[in-house]
Amino acid sequence: MPKRIQTSIIGITMGCPVGIGPEVALKFLASKSWRRHLPVIIGDAGVLQKNAALLGRCADINLWRPGGVWLPDKINVYNVPDFEPDILLNPAHLVWGQANLRTGRAMAGYIKAAVRLIQAGDLAAMTTCPITKSALQTAGYHYPGHTEMLADLCRCPDFAMMMAGSSLKVTLVTIHQSLQTVSRDLNIAKISKLISLSGRSLRDDFGISHPRMAVAGLNPHAGEGGIFGDEEERLIAPAIARSQAAGWQVAGPFPPDTVFNRAVNGDFDLVVCMYHDQGLIPFKLLHFADGVNVTIGLPIVRTSVDHGTAYDIAGQGKASPASLLAAYEMAAQIADNRGRGQKTDGDR
Repeated sequence: MPKRIQTSIIGITMGCPVGIGPEVALKFLASKSWRRHLPVIIGDAGVLQKNAALLGRCADINLWRPGGVWLPDKINVYNVPDFEPDILLNPAHLVWGQANLRTGRAMAGYIKAAVRLIQAGDLAAMTTCPITKSALQTAGYHYPGHTEMLADLCRCPDFAMMMAGSSLKVTLVTIHQSLQTVSRDLNIAKISKLISLSGRSLRDDFGISHPRMAVAGLNPHAGEGGIFGDEEERLIAPAIARSQAAGWQVAGPFPPDTVFNRAVNGDFDLVVCMYHDQGLIPFKLLHFADGVNVTIGLPIVRTSVDHGTAYDIAGQGKASPASLLAAYEMAAQIADNRGRGQKTDGDR
């Protein structure tokens, strides 16, 4: 059972210091458009001041600490270098779009700090701004990305990535790998485990008491009875049957070219997809600006913007905070739902 959520503060990790993360965080705070909970940036006050100057804004910073006062008219920052001086950056030496060893260490430090604060009960959730995987690995953190690093920090073996929006939610059995390896890496246990993770998240995180899930086939026409491939009959259908026996309301495998339309029209709450682009193409068509990346299965609440570091526009003041707003609001929603669920469990 995750730690009971007793705080109203949500941490926003700053992401790569030379990407658009600090800029979108500042724009998000300036908009004052969040509806619940209180945001605190987990990052570097000096880098934020540099970005504020770029945007022509006053960086009136309150250095927040656990148990400290959150000030409504300030930029509330948990300044990670105050606690880990070895990741202090000199803003004058940073070049937009040019990540390096030091920026990699810094972005990893922000993530670790946020996890520690949540585990200590000082944050209700975390929302992450984008990092660059190459700099993360250069700094010695050999993870494919945020998701795997967070799972390791939380000692969580069963986790997955959900892309969530108001019209469509998808989860992915396989993620960052070549198409030619997807079929080889599919198996009944992996598919049924993802169905279970997806169902629990819909129930506990999104408050859907009886989630309805669809599973997409791998092949055109869901294999057409084995004519176009046998993965549906050999792997996907048995995984669905196993999940149904476990009590989940799940159906399929459905042809991938029709199942997303059915989900958007209300037949299903989520589509379980076999590979990255199968789920992400329809999702980003609908939710390019407001899509949210949710790490499901973790004992902590983590959401993320659905965009990268955008090095090509970093430092130009062009970045939009729309995805951060959506991610923050979803983190608040999940924290609230988990809090209600924990209270209900405790009353039984």
